[in-house]
Amino acid sequence: MAGRVRRHSRSRDPPGSILDEAVDAWVTPTNSRGRMDGGVDAVIKRHLGAGIQLRVQRAIRAQFAGSLPVGSAVCVASGAVEPKFLISTPTMEQSSQNVRETLNVALASAAAFQAVHLQNAEAPGSIRSVALVGMGARTGRVPARVCANLMWTGYTLFHDFRFDDYDDLRSTVVAQLDDIDGGPAGERVRITPPQRRTAGRR
Repeated sequence: MAGRVRRHSRSRDPPGSILDEAVDAWVTPTNSRGRMDGGVDAVIKRHLGAGIQLRVQRAIRAQFAGSLPVGSAVCVASGAVEPKFLISTPTMEQSSQNVRETLNVALASAAAFQAVHLQNAEAPGSIRSVALVGMGARTGRVPARVCANLMWTGYTLFHDFRFDDYDDLRSTVVAQLDDIDGGPAGERVRITPPQRRTAGRR
């Protein structure tokens, strides 16, 4: 995807928040049930209207039998001109979980970008720019530097590979990052894509 990706800190205040970004898609960290009742989810629901939660939950029911696993995402029409789409990806199973000792940020970030691939495969060029918040940096209690590193890992994987499904994505990320704590402090980790390439690789 040629375009822009922007990241913002999680904030309750509109100035400097994701709401300022005129892009094709916003990415929001959510919970597995798509309940937009806290953090950035709640800010976005207030901005786009209660119908956005209904669309997110409808997509979760249709695609994931009502529970969205960490390492997967749904992309729905926002009902607005900007952004045209909202991508919801869980950093936690339930609201307000501490995920600092997990790989959830990397899984959620990779899943969000996988959703961009899938949307553009269905409608080429429909998402050319994306804005993200700091995934798990507030409610999930992930330290800012760790959060940025794990998000970078998901972003670089997006440029290297498009997965056939989210199960394949999750297994690849977990297999390569499972011992991340044993690596040098502050080292940026890049995931090696599987050897198999899909026809839709970007």
